Amino acid sequence: MADIPRKLIVPKNVTDALREVTFPGGNENIVDLDMVQEIRIAGKKISFSLVFQRSDDPNIEVVRKACVAAIEKNLGEEAEIRGNITIKAIHQMERPILPGVKNIIAVASGKGGVGKSTVAVNLAVALAKSGAKVGLIDADIYGPSIPKMFGAEDIRPAGDKIDGREVILPVEQYGVKILSIGFFVAVEDALVWRGPMASNALKQLITDGHWGELDYLLIDLPPGTSDIHLTLVQTVPVTGAVIVSTPQDVALADVIKGVNMFKSKSVDVPVLGLVENMAWFTPEELPENKYYIFGKEGAKNMAEKLGLPLLGQIPIVQGIREGGDEGSPAALDENSAIGQAFKELAANTIKYVELRNKEIDPTKKVKVSRK
Repeated sequence: MADIPRKLIVPKNVTDALREVTFPGGNENIVDLDMVQEIRIAGKKISFSLVFQRSDDPNIEVVRKACVAAIEKNLGEEAEIRGNITIKAIHQMERPILPGVKNIIAVASGKGGVGKSTVAVNLAVALAKSGAKVGLIDADIYGPSIPKMFGAEDIRPAGDKIDGREVILPVEQYGVKILSIGFFVAVEDALVWRGPMASNALKQLITDGHWGELDYLLIDLPPGTSDIHLTLVQTVPVTGAVIVSTPQDVALADVIKGVNMFKSKSVDVPVLGLVENMAWFTPEELPENKYYIFGKEGAKNMAEKLGLPLLGQIPIVQGIREGGDEGSPAALDENSAIGQAFKELAANTIKYVELRNKEIDPTKKVKVSRK
């Protein structure tokens, strides 16, 4: 008889297998009871936490052995589960994530090539120059560009052990704390990762980073809508989203998708407003001249159509590109025209974050569906 093919070792198949394990004395399985937490997959190694009401629950070993049996039955005996199940009590599970961070802001775009990361970097710098405590996570796992734009490509974050927990100390440049997957891989390496690997990398940057007290933590997301976006809203409560677009119609068509994703019932993250990047071209030697090479006020009109604030209009200026390539963000020079544009963007972001916090209840993490 041919061997029955085993299922892939992915989180969904792990939870499906564990649904066969019922808690002693009852009819509900341990997944529906929300006892299975923190599933991690590394090759064939599977690890997760089993959460009990009490640390001395007499059923701990019975349930643990049943979990091992269910995993090996459904995923094969090559699945490395033995010794990788951590037992926790309820009081151990609720360690708050980012307790010192007041506001988490997602910086997103409907499509690539609109300068989202450039806006995120310069917004972070402008917020820091306003006196705020700022952090920035490069969540564009496949194309990390934040280290280069901060002139920090050769820097590697240090590790430390704080309160018995291993943490990553963010790199600090221009008053902004930053972490990126780009700090942990060679510049020339291509990251060929499946969705769960990328999602776990983002979780680690968020939960293992020692962020301390911050007024704003910006998350530079990949373009479009993806697993990374869902991982973010399932990991932390996002205060609001900033959507970046150019004025051209092909970019604006994708803005609506991005806005609808954040405003959907399943995500429910307020959109703070739109940023019109590449709004016009201005030669630095002719600062009064404006050439609307991508169309005029497309994002501004879209913001009005969607009933959203226009947070800022950022022109195409050679200095922005040079600053990004040289690791010296244009927002550092507050006296320049482009520095003023980013200063205004930061002021409007602060304004609408405060308004959002005054008028809307705090965002809640998206609960993972186990169906």
